Amino acid sequence: MIGIRTSLPLPSIGEIVSQLVVYFLVEDYGNYWIHRLLHCKWGYEKIHRVHHEYTAPIGFAAPYAHWAEVLILGIPAFLGPVMVPGHMITFWLWIALRQIEAIETHSGYDFPWTPTKYIPFYGGAEYHDYHHYVGGQSQSNFASVFTYCDYIYGTDKGYRCQKRLLKQVKVAVSSLYFCVLRLVWKLT
Repeated sequence: MIGIRTSLPLPSIGEIVSQLVVYFLVEDYGNYWIHRLLHCKWGYEKIHRVHHEYTAPIGFAAPYAHWAEVLILGIPAFLGPVMVPGHMITFWLWIALRQIEAIETHSGYDFPWTPTKYIPFYGGAEYHDYHHYVGGQSQSNFASVFTYCDYIYGTDKGYRCQKRLLKQVKVAVSSLYFCVLRLVWKLT
């Protein structure tokens, strides 16, 4: 009905990749605004608070949400395939990649070996953990996958500030550690 084809020929790798890029960008932009609306007083109290019961999320918490939220946030996920219909293989790959990404983002682990480290503006677990950590009617880190909307609209300022502070604390602790080592070395 919307133009997703199931017949041969199969799509080329270039077609699949270009459509997946469109699907991710469309879903991410739509999800940003819907997620942000769900953090208004009414949206949070009536719907989104269920998802935020996990302040330190785990992979299984990714789909844990109010039924209305699942339906509402499903709209941007299907908007890309409606706008740029492709092959059923591309569609199923899109659904699988989107779910894997959601589980990774909610896993609580910032895996150093994940290929997503090489994707520009990718948020990941650490980025989304901050959103759950702040909790409540948080006004930060609404990104679904990429961080560009949060950066453009200024909703990641708290996260960036916290990152700077943590970096300064790490530098201070490292300096203190080496000072103590030098002192111990001199005393022995």
